[in-house]
Amino acid sequence: MNAHTRRQFFERLRALNPHPTTELKYSTPFELLVAVVLSAQATDKGVNLATDRLFPVANTPEAILALGEEGLREYIKTIGLYQTKAKNVIGLCRLLLERHGGEVPASREALEALPGVGRKTANVILNTAFGQPTMAVDTHIFRVANRTGLAPGKTVRAVEDRLVKVIPKEFIQDAHHWLILHGRYICTARKPQCGICPVCDLCDYKAKTAPCPDPSRLPDVVQS
Repeated sequence: MNAHTRRQFFERLRALNPHPTTELKYSTPFELLVAVVLSAQATDKGVNLATDRLFPVANTPEAILALGEEGLREYIKTIGLYQTKAKNVIGLCRLLLERHGGEVPASREALEALPGVGRKTANVILNTAFGQPTMAVDTHIFRVANRTGLAPGKTVRAVEDRLVKVIPKEFIQDAHHWLILHGRYICTARKPQCGICPVCDLCDYKAKTAPCPDPSRLPDVVQS
């Protein structure tokens, strides 16, 4: 995909969704951090159901530490790997208080030093909570980047680096959200919805499941 096509790609996604954001529910950087840690190998919907119960009771490092690991497990036991995640959340709460005054740090190094926080989670926090131009590549974005020809790569890190390099600066802040939503609802793994895809005609994917829609009718294409 060349530079002109990439620009068209993101212009169309922006036209449909000018202000994209995560589907995880949160009101503070700390709530977002906890939600993202809980979301590993789980759906955003499932995490939201758990945090809808947890956050009204405990939404600060102090309050979650007061619950203890066993108490926290009761709120998140509907989420996969909840026992490990409870241990990690308790550990990161303790470190936030010990090292950062209870505040979520805005640096990659500090975030990745927290239990349960890897590069992808750190990228989400840096981008969504602190407005940094990072790219958190999950399975959806990895698939979209390779399938469409937007930023092919054999590894998650290779795709991340390529996306950061080739996406025009005006789109980079929101690109993570556009791509993950596109992969979640349109460019799905088993049967991509090519017939309603707003960037279908820009895509390199050879095995399209339906004819591309007319790009002149872009406002009529629904991305949900």
